[in-house]
Amino acid sequence: MSKKQVRRKPHKPSPVIPMAGGLLLIGFAFLVMALPRGESKAGSPSSSVPDPVHYAAPELSLETMDGRRESLADYRGDVVLVNNWATWCPPCKAEMPTLAAYYNEHKSEGFTIIAIEAGDPLDVVAQFAQSYNLKFPIWLDPDQAALRAFGNSNLPNSYLIDRSGTVRYAWTGEVSQAMLEKYVTPLLTEDS
Repeated sequence: MSKKQVRRKPHKPSPVIPMAGGLLLIGFAFLVMALPRGESKAGSPSSSVPDPVHYAAPELSLETMDGRRESLADYRGDVVLVNNWATWCPPCKAEMPTLAAYYNEHKSEGFTIIAIEAGDPLDVVAQFAQSYNLKFPIWLDPDQAALRAFGNSNLPNSYLIDRSGTVRYAWTGEVSQAMLEKYVTPLLTEDS
């Protein structure tokens, strides 16, 4: 008796697994590309040194927590620190006691902070302001107009405006007492 030889076809791997892996890789690449990125005039998302800049403050008008409409132009003649922030932002929370103390110490010298909250509801912002005992103006920005006007969506970000309405410094990241003393204090004695 002769044995029949059975010829087996060589095993071909299924194309499904490599295709699925490729699709996952492509999907991951699209996800990474879709993550929000801020365009920042202030440099890196956590720059500890403000960038010196020199441009006119944008025309910006927003509603305060008590429903009044104010604009940056209303503060011409004062040194103004515009601070874009949000109640959910950890570095924003961390810098608030420093900002509040500096404001309370220097407000009589023609200095103000305009804290522009980027989109939280009024009741949440009011509770935050009360818990941090914030006395400086807080503007509500539900449409994030300030972030667009300054061209920086990273939070927090700050802009130091001199008495003539020129933005002198811009930075992204938490504000420290040393930064305020180094960059804001000299502007308080400068003529416009």
